[in-house]
Amino acid sequence: MFRVAPRVRLNLGITEALLEIDHVKLSALRQEFHRFPELGFKEVRTKAKVATFLREMGLEVHEGAGVVGVLRAGTGNRAIGLRADMDALPIDETSDHDYCSETSGVMHACGHDGHMTMLLGAAQALAADPGFDGTVVFLFQPNEEHGLGAQAMIDEGVLEQFPIEEVYAIHNLPGAPVGQVSTRPGLICSSESLFEITIRGQGGHASMPQAGRDAITIGAEIVQALQTIVARKLAPGAGAVVSVTEFLTDGQRNVLPGTAILKGDVRARTPDDRKQIDGYMRQIAEGIAAAHGVAVDVGFNTEFIETINAQSPTDAVIRAANAAGLDTVQDRQPMSFSEDFAHFSAAVPGCFLLLGNGETEAYGQPLHSSDYDFNDALLPIGATFWTKLVRDRLPLREGKDR
Repeated sequence: MFRVAPRVRLNLGITEALLEIDHVKLSALRQEFHRFPELGFKEVRTKAKVATFLREMGLEVHEGAGVVGVLRAGTGNRAIGLRADMDALPIDETSDHDYCSETSGVMHACGHDGHMTMLLGAAQALAADPGFDGTVVFLFQPNEEHGLGAQAMIDEGVLEQFPIEEVYAIHNLPGAPVGQVSTRPGLICSSESLFEITIRGQGGHASMPQAGRDAITIGAEIVQALQTIVARKLAPGAGAVVSVTEFLTDGQRNVLPGTAILKGDVRARTPDDRKQIDGYMRQIAEGIAAAHGVAVDVGFNTEFIETINAQSPTDAVIRAANAAGLDTVQDRQPMSFSEDFAHFSAAVPGCFLLLGNGETEAYGQPLHSSDYDFNDALLPIGATFWTKLVRDRLPLREGKDR
């Protein structure tokens, strides 16, 4: 369960121009997150920083697997959730800016440092000048990269303790114009499933292959056959991807391997395609293994389900983007990457949107690259968008002051 931190009310003295004035402070906060990255379920320093910031803004703060901030205004009984992810990646940073990661082998290579900061900026703005009627639940989620953090918060009871009617999340998108909002109703991100195929043959001497059952040649045959799943067994345009990413054996210089392990990654855009791929993979591996007289085991585990956007929240995102003066793409192509936000949006209606990180060399580097960096120009843009969305979804009742 979540621990409830003492609620603090401060006289912030923040004006309507808060986001513009605080751009420098938001940048400093984002760069501090960047300098001290932490991997999934190890976000100790990060969680403490988020919780302290929310308390100082006067929010009710709850800590568990993640951090939850609750902001209430007026007497309305509606509630929405806004999610940001907190974890970094096991990557050595190669950038040369003055706020590079100080943790060897770990960096914010996906922009979660910026996602957190935009949402904290929105919490600061809304605490100072709510302009809404209802409850906003700020969800700071651990371990998005491994697809486990959202479910951990759900398993703790976050949606029961803080019942929300809708949920939203932003992800930056390198290569898209700065501040461009793009989303779509329906499928927005693919699922990700990890597979492992273990082949148990008979090792032997490299000079006498006929005496054994060489697992490496059987494995190679399976690798080739797996590519027929997308090319010949699913409908054209299904958008599925089957990738073998590791081929491990117990062979040596002059020793034919008796065991081989194939590992890989599957992306799918529908649960039906995902289940079909699982079945075809087992059929292919077991068939080839039987033809060579060896044993085979197939494991197929889905951690990221498909991310589905509901119509009404998606419409609200476009309205809020327009209200913030942002360029919008209302029916973008689904993304082939996967998002842990899917577990939240499967539980309550939601919308996942992309926010352009920029097209320049500095901010167009791919997500998960060692020289990726979040564009600080997005911080006031994202914070402003969040405030517009909150006021759209939780409008003041007629006759109520802002």
